[in-house]
Amino acid sequence: MSYQVSKSDDEWREELSADEFAVLRQAATERPWTGELLDEHREGVYRCKACSAELFRSETKFDSHCGWPSFYDPAGSDAVELIEDRSLGMVRTEVRCARCGSHLGHLFDDAPQTPTGDRYCMNSVSLTFDEAE
Repeated sequence: MSYQVSKSDDEWREELSADEFAVLRQAATERPWTGELLDEHREGVYRCKACSAELFRSETKFDSHCGWPSFYDPAGSDAVELIEDRSLGMVRTEVRCARCGSHLGHLFDDAPQTPTGDRYCMNSVSLTFDEAE
């Protein structure tokens, strides 16, 4: 797939920390309960750490008790792309930034307490947060 923001691995390595590169560009996962944005409760917007695209809004964030920031809906229908992930011997749905293709986390349909029933389980390291004014 072709993305609006496209860079070589070397260019991404120059812009991202080693942990950010591992998650965003190599689909690694940060350890649960360690992310800076897990306990973020202010109003605002969550953006892609790699390209600053708006991905999620604070009003869709919820405490899923899974150890990673969770949202029940992306900021827009074209904010993320969903890809079948058959790694680790299971079938999951990977969530990527639609603008740059960076790995954000996974989507699960195990949140009946939310309006959509979905849990977008995101790595904190893949996101930035802009507080509403």
